Amino acid sequence: MPTQGGVVDFTATVNPVLKPTSDPKPMEQIKPNYFGGANFEARTVKDIIEPAKSISNKVSVRAALDQMQAQATDSSPVVDQCGELLGILSKNKMNRNVGGFGHDPKTEPVEAHIEKNNAYCFEDQTIAEAEQMMLNAKLGEVFVVTREKLLVGTINIEAIAQEGKKLGSRLNISLRCRDSLKR
Repeated sequence: MPTQGGVVDFTATVNPVLKPTSDPKPMEQIKPNYFGGANFEARTVKDIIEPAKSISNKVSVRAALDQMQAQATDSSPVVDQCGELLGILSKNKMNRNVGGFGHDPKTEPVEAHIEKNNAYCFEDQTIAEAEQMMLNAKLGEVFVVTREKLLVGTINIEAIAQEGKKLGSRLNISLRCRDSLKR
């Protein structure tokens, strides 16, 4: 699997190795409340996935912060050595928790700073299901994983709105909700 300084690039390959979750309840999928037009019924999330760069759970806080700065992002998904999504790291939260408590970011592992209860959807779910989950949870973006929880990428409400426009969806709430999420 291609890595660069702890960053795992899933745009190049997705690890097909299945690994059971060792954490008894690390994250839960938001239950879908299906709605949507017939145009979204046949289309799946994998049709609109954006690639996601992730951080290995084995790097230091300093390395993770450097990687996020290089990617110009405030947060990043975290995966284990098999590519299983473990959660997300927040730059602000790590800075507060590590710096605020006087820990050394060069030796402090990121493991303790992973936020584990994040929303995600499966790559084989319909776009309409993902849209409804995101609207219910008031999220602009969610992770996309395989049924084995291997990180595949992300989807966002903007991409869903564009897909709805392309398909001429008659129930496209995403455009209106996109603006309400930005407020």
